[in-house]
Amino acid sequence: MQLDSFFPYRLAVASEAFSRKLTEVYQREFGLSREEWRLLFLLANAKSLTSLELWQRTTLDKVQVSRAAQRLDDKGLITRAISEEDRRIRVYHCTPEGHRRFEQLLPQVDACAQGMLNSMSAEDRAALDRGVTALLKAASVT
Repeated sequence: MQLDSFFPYRLAVASEAFSRKLTEVYQREFGLSREEWRLLFLLANAKSLTSLELWQRTTLDKVQVSRAAQRLDDKGLITRAISEEDRRIRVYHCTPEGHRRFEQLLPQVDACAQGMLNSMSAEDRAALDRGVTALLKAASVT
């Protein structure tokens, strides 16, 4: 079997290429990494999240979450506090500046994503949506 026809490889390459295009937007506008954007996205849409919840909701490992959170904290976009219930866990919140930047960036990132998707036919977009939904469902079956 050729690598170019191996589905897991093709899926990873497509996902990486799509993500790289989006990264150009938030990297250019605010100097955010992919990991920082993912955390900011989650925190801007939640009152607060723990380190465990952030790790579970991203494809990032615990070290990547910790490092990205530290950089976002250094930039004043999020805050981190030690959980009162479990001192091993941190609780993260988006700051007002974090919300402001997120609201500035989201339309640009969404426009970039929609631009790539709109370059596909409506039939292909619908098939992709169904396929991704089915793949996510199949992958969650244990």
